Amino acid sequence: MKRFILPLFAAICLLLITQVTFAQDTTKTDPSLSGQYQFMLSKSKTLYGAKLINPARLSGLWKNVKDTINTERKQLVASKAKIKEQQKTITDLKAQIEGKESSLASSNAKLNEISFLGIPFTKSTYNSIVWTLIVVLALALAFVVVRSAKHIHEAKYRSTLYQEIADEYQAYKVKANDKEKKLARELQDERNKLEDYKSRER
Repeated sequence: MKRFILPLFAAICLLLITQVTFAQDTTKTDPSLSGQYQFMLSKSKTLYGAKLINPARLSGLWKNVKDTINTERKQLVASKAKIKEQQKTITDLKAQIEGKESSLASSNAKLNEISFLGIPFTKSTYNSIVWTLIVVLALALAFVVVRSAKHIHEAKYRSTLYQEIADEYQAYKVKANDKEKKLARELQDERNKLEDYKSRER
């Protein structure tokens, strides 16, 4: 029994010393897997063209490889979960944006709509109708003003013509009255002469 314990103890001590030495050696070199691999090759002896690798160094490298792979896997799982969460967030944001765009389009449609006499119109259509009515009414007003001006001019002409005729008639009346008075005087003179003549004959 003691025969087996002593060599086993010596082997364990040797293994621990080797691992400690390997750990100390690796701290002096590149800590990456590639650096550890190159360090292991540099510390290995060559025999007949083959490399004699220390099992402790190989075990340490393998452990580091597994640790690195496990770490990368955990990071990959975490990254996938984060990507999935971000995709969900993106989907939610897209849904919110679509809802807001739909709401904005509806609001714009309501803002762009005018109701007149219960009939809905877009602002452009309403403006077109209003401006058309304004132009038509302006043309009608211009037509009425032109026609009214023409009638006013005609009325002024006829009023002037009537005034001229009235003035001529008044002048004629005055002349006729003067002529009538003159004839009345002449008639009275003749009557007076006739009376004088009759009185003389008696």
